[in-house]
Amino acid sequence: MFLGTHHPKLDDKGRLTLPAKFRDALAGGLMVTKGQDHCLYVFPRDEFEQMARKVAEAPFTNEAVRAYQRYLFAGTDEQRPDGQGRIAIAPELRRYAGLNKECVVVGAMTRLEIWQADRWQSYLEENEEGYAQAREEVLPGVF
Repeated sequence: MFLGTHHPKLDDKGRLTLPAKFRDALAGGLMVTKGQDHCLYVFPRDEFEQMARKVAEAPFTNEAVRAYQRYLFAGTDEQRPDGQGRIAIAPELRRYAGLNKECVVVGAMTRLEIWQADRWQSYLEENEEGYAQAREEVLPGVF
């Protein structure tokens, strides 16, 4: 389970040090892909494979499905953290997410999200009120 917010820096070689508390869960390999909202998603390999099977089962006769499948699978990079817990973020993925030195890694239960720090702050500011209002729609009867 991935939770919390962390603030690692991207080094000059495009490497990001993963938060120490997540390294064991990702030591067997991970998949970095383009996420929604111009962030990157980081999945443990087995979690990505489960999700990818569901995406692959969608009817490829649907144009939107084909486009989504192409974008997702073509934009995915397999990584294995080095001894210091670093992963190399491919240039195209860095471009897509607008990553430079200041990053935010957000735990999102089954995945991590990597955001450019200022984009993450803007996202929080734009969506804070929506979060406060959405609890009954998302989780009726839980709170």
